[in-house]
Amino acid sequence: MKIATWNVNSIRTRLEHVVNWLEQNPVDVLCLQETKVVDKDFPHAQFEALNYHSYIYGQKSYNGVAILSKKPLQQVSTGFTSLLPELEPIWDEQKRVITGVIDSYRILNLYVPNGSEVGCDKYEFKLRWLTVLRNYLQVLLSQNPNICMCGDFNIALENKDIHSKADIKNHIMSSDAERQALKEVLELGFADAFRKFTIEAGHYSWWDYRAMAFRRNMGWRIDHHYLTPELYERAISCVIDQAPRKLEKPSDHAPVIVEF
Repeated sequence: MKIATWNVNSIRTRLEHVVNWLEQNPVDVLCLQETKVVDKDFPHAQFEALNYHSYIYGQKSYNGVAILSKKPLQQVSTGFTSLLPELEPIWDEQKRVITGVIDSYRILNLYVPNGSEVGCDKYEFKLRWLTVLRNYLQVLLSQNPNICMCGDFNIALENKDIHSKADIKNHIMSSDAERQALKEVLELGFADAFRKFTIEAGHYSWWDYRAMAFRRNMGWRIDHHYLTPELYERAISCVIDQAPRKLEKPSDHAPVIVEF
């Protein structure tokens, strides 16, 4: 089984890229972030033509997540409040969480808030969001211990996940508080699939559109697959496909694919 995650930065803008990529890389599951489209306008037909089922959770112009799967998913749910009904509605006003089960394994697709800049209100929201995620995961793990948690985490967990020219001191996506919040999530029993196979620096999944960052390989690795122990042991590869980032008008992210 192959599961890919890709922040497409607007599914309608990048539809041709995604369709072409799936034709060339027919993964079993593709998790999308930043679809930026309300549910009624999601392009189901193009993916049905490729024999994918679409599960969506979107909003206009911002955020939005989706799962495309060759097999029908079971136990599909969206948002945090589906499992944590006591939460305030604010945690699901932004569409960032979708999950479903395939072949007894749960796939959790996330678009973690960016946080804007260290110390601002959006940054504090991001830290609190990660705490809510940890509580949500505790419920999911009590139901199914085998989870592939993937998506755009907007956090580079280690300095080697960031190009050497970056000024990362107190920088959004690499601040101590963000990294600690994510580590506390991972302490529930998740490991980084990519680092199982690749330990050196210089591998990135996101490059800013500015300053010729992609051409200069000035990137950040912020798109991840985090796996619970059985899935981690069964993983046989995890790679970043830079090819779509080379296209005209690409997403600023590249797909990341894990195989079991």
